[in-house]
Amino acid sequence: MNVLVTGGASGLGAAVAERVAKDGHRPLVIDRHPPKPEGGGWQHCLADLADRHAAERAVHCLARGAGGLDAVVTAAGTDACGRLCDVHAEDWERVVQVNLLGTAAVVRAALPYLKAAHNGRIVTVASTLGLRALSDATAYSASKFGVVGFTRALAAELAGRVAVTMLVPGGMDTAFFDGRDEQYKPGPDAQLNRPEDVAATVMFALSQPPGCEVRELLVCPSREPSWP
Repeated sequence: MNVLVTGGASGLGAAVAERVAKDGHRPLVIDRHPPKPEGGGWQHCLADLADRHAAERAVHCLARGAGGLDAVVTAAGTDACGRLCDVHAEDWERVVQVNLLGTAAVVRAALPYLKAAHNGRIVTVASTLGLRALSDATAYSASKFGVVGFTRALAAELAGRVAVTMLVPGGMDTAFFDGRDEQYKPGPDAQLNRPEDVAATVMFALSQPPGCEVRELLVCPSREPSWP
């Protein structure tokens, strides 16, 4: 199984790519940075998902090089914390470009390959903040609420042809929080999921038999502060 993973050089994306490889499949990674565990069947293409044309080229390059796609996992994501009036417009818009428009661009480019595959699958990555909004997160919530709507509509559109799953993860112990102001970082007592555990749920969705779909997965720490 050829599995395209965006954001596969770090965080959840890297955990998904590693799990794909561990289970005997081939990860195809799109990221702005090369994945660390190169070799062993891994393929990657450098691209910024804020650039639609670059994202599309990366999908086609990897799909053609691998002889097709069986699944896509859109794990790439970014954030710009702060009140709307305090976040630079360019930074705010980049969050939406990467998280929402980048997701749509990758899925759109991948669809011909997924339709040609037997049991083609898509897993998008939303967030608990795509279901419950918080202050100082207008860009991230807007992008992830968009992913929720996009994915639900896509599942209806592709029913019977390509399986669609929406993953809704809570807080994870990744570098996603690095570089933020202290007020926007998890506290010392924060309980965060391991990305490896969340990746296992992605693989569960990808491993369902033809005709069976896991439509939505909410995976969070048992004491998730952003949900419910």
